[in-house]
Amino acid sequence: MSNLKKLTKMRLFLPIFSMILVMAINVVYDIASGNAPFNFFTISLNNGVLYGRLIDVLNRGSEVAILAVGMTLVVSASAGTDISVGSVMSLTGGMCCMLLAGYGVTNVSEYAMPLWVGIGAGILVACACGLFNGFLVAYMNIQPMVATLILWSAGRAIGLLLCNSQIVYVRVESFQKIGAYVGAIPTPILIAAAVVIIAALVLRFTALGTYIQSVGINKKASRIAGLSSAKIILLCYVICGLCAGIAGTVATARIYSADTNNIGLNMELDAILSVALGGNSLGGGKFNLAGSIIGAYTIQAITTTLYALGVSSAQAPVFKAIVVILIVVIQAEPVKEFFKKRAAKKTVEGGVQA
Repeated sequence: MSNLKKLTKMRLFLPIFSMILVMAINVVYDIASGNAPFNFFTISLNNGVLYGRLIDVLNRGSEVAILAVGMTLVVSASAGTDISVGSVMSLTGGMCCMLLAGYGVTNVSEYAMPLWVGIGAGILVACACGLFNGFLVAYMNIQPMVATLILWSAGRAIGLLLCNSQIVYVRVESFQKIGAYVGAIPTPILIAAAVVIIAALVLRFTALGTYIQSVGINKKASRIAGLSSAKIILLCYVICGLCAGIAGTVATARIYSADTNNIGLNMELDAILSVALGGNSLGGGKFNLAGSIIGAYTIQAITTTLYALGVSSAQAPVFKAIVVILIVVIQAEPVKEFFKKRAAKKTVEGGVQA
């Protein structure tokens, strides 16, 4: 029993358990459908590229994993969420494609300007959005959800204005490759891996991670200790904007067009859910980046499973919202206290009986 308690108290228990549960549901579904029991894990090489449901989860979950990196830092430092990341993704895609195609042009097969200029401008705009959000939260003391609500509503609209309310197609191979394959491996998987590795190394070998957690636990105490709480929170929102920009570029390259109405739609829910499912408290403080990444791919696995079970894309957010509610309830202090009291009561009763 003591080993079970130790296991459940591990920081990665919730995300790993959730991932195993989703995989188990897929195994049961495959058996019920008459397929091989472990069809979910089958990976094949067709026409020189990797195929399989597991590859689809890793590929389609790349944007969420990238967003989860920035969202984890924002939640930890500010005890709030950035609900504008989906709109910032859309704005990034609109800016990038508008520059690559040329203003007013909707379909091109060659660049109007270098690829790096379009991508760089898009990501720069995303960082500016993060700077704007961070300024409102850190220096104006506006609640994070209220502050980021501005770009949640305006970001997508600005993207539509940049593209004249039209879908801008950039049919150039070098741009499409960002959302396609490098050799046999999907490019988004490699980009997500690079973002996660860089973030992990920075947080591991610098004091940034400690500073972020310190500010999230107690902002006033951090200021007394000599840390600039406002600057650290601002930096976290800029990083979150950067991650949204990278994710937006990947999402845009997948469809080689700036569909600003749909790029990043509802992605903020997936990013927040990834952080919560990763065992991180939405009240700020200590964070677990590995848990958030596992949570991100678990969310994608849930989405893939829902589609396999016949749930439509319009209905899927309802099930995700239920998962969010359950996770938030589990993490609530009254619930934790209730289970602690029950465990203590059982321990006392056991001692009396002995």
